[in-house]
Amino acid sequence: MKNIIIIGSRGYESEYGGWETFVTNLINNYNDKDTRFYVPELTHKRESQIEIRNGVICKKIYVPKQGFVTMFTFVIKAVLYYKRYIKKEKLDNVIMYILGCRVGPLFSLIHKKLNKMGVKIIINPDGLEWTREKWSWWIKKCFKISEKTMIKSSNYVVCDSKAIENYVKEKYKKYDKDTTFIAYGAYLNDIKDIDKKTKEFMDKNDIKPRDYYLIVGRFVPENNYELIINEFMKANTSRDLVIISNVEKNKFYKKLKEKTNFDKDKRIKFVGPVYDDEILRRLRKNAKGYIHGHSAGGTNPSLLEALSITDVNILYDAIYNVEVGGEGALYFSNEEDSLKKVIEKVEKFKSKENNMYSELAKKRITDEYTWEIVVKKYKKLFSKLLEK
Repeated sequence: MKNIIIIGSRGYESEYGGWETFVTNLINNYNDKDTRFYVPELTHKRESQIEIRNGVICKKIYVPKQGFVTMFTFVIKAVLYYKRYIKKEKLDNVIMYILGCRVGPLFSLIHKKLNKMGVKIIINPDGLEWTREKWSWWIKKCFKISEKTMIKSSNYVVCDSKAIENYVKEKYKKYDKDTTFIAYGAYLNDIKDIDKKTKEFMDKNDIKPRDYYLIVGRFVPENNYELIINEFMKANTSRDLVIISNVEKNKFYKKLKEKTNFDKDKRIKFVGPVYDDEILRRLRKNAKGYIHGHSAGGTNPSLLEALSITDVNILYDAIYNVEVGGEGALYFSNEEDSLKKVIEKVEKFKSKENNMYSELAKKRITDEYTWEIVVKKYKKLFSKLLEK
């Protein structure tokens, strides 16, 4: 029996972000009776029970809300818990897969004991967290130190982007770590016509099918909201820019409004977060185009979903996005009028051009990013590590 412990998401089947989506879909598509998964789950309630859902052993780990420090505390408590659990239950064939590089310095004190217990350690550095603009200088410094020590303390490094893998090989070549590229996965869904609840949402926000461009993503500076909004406001289009993001109590939102005066342009529509996947998929399907401004991180789950559903995808030309989109997308840079010109080009698209980009985008998913492909790569990696 292979025992795979995955630490770093908020849990299994949790409705949150990229890591949570990854963990749920990896496990739900794995289908191997000889593999048992363990996923610790973050809770802010004082509870510590173990739940078994779909065969996945989920240990509740209590951490009070601590802002930036919350996930750091959660991950280190999870690692320490499973160190004791492995010893107590006398588990063998164990892989500890840690998502992100949050606890480097402390982990460097633990990894040797785990290795002596026969545990193989995989690290996924994610999208170089220290590059994100939202962090202060000292937090970025902490992330860089943590990244270095986590990679040094691992047996293997999985990167969700080829660009990230190249970075790890070059930056940490003195550690001579084995690395591999395994991306997130995606589904190709045949979305049906707009249903009742989607129509209600669209009517409420005055959104009409094919009459809007769409953005879905966290409301942070490195997702280039200022650039996109400024360029869109200059573009010759009567369509709306629909932004799905949680901007409540967000200081960046206030600064952006002051800088761009987007509130004076009726086409710019912040509609809040959408947690209903069915509504979100239909909004993607019925958009004139999806605009992806992410400039940090590796393979972004939101981008994969867009390529699988939306006909025309317009991406910021960061190396990570170009790697994923390939010929199935159009690209813009931070040069003045770059995005404006792309939007005006898309405005002239007829069914022929829309269908061409739709087919190319979906081909990117079927060739590289289905969950079947992703799971197959993980099965091969886990078996390889446990055979050593």
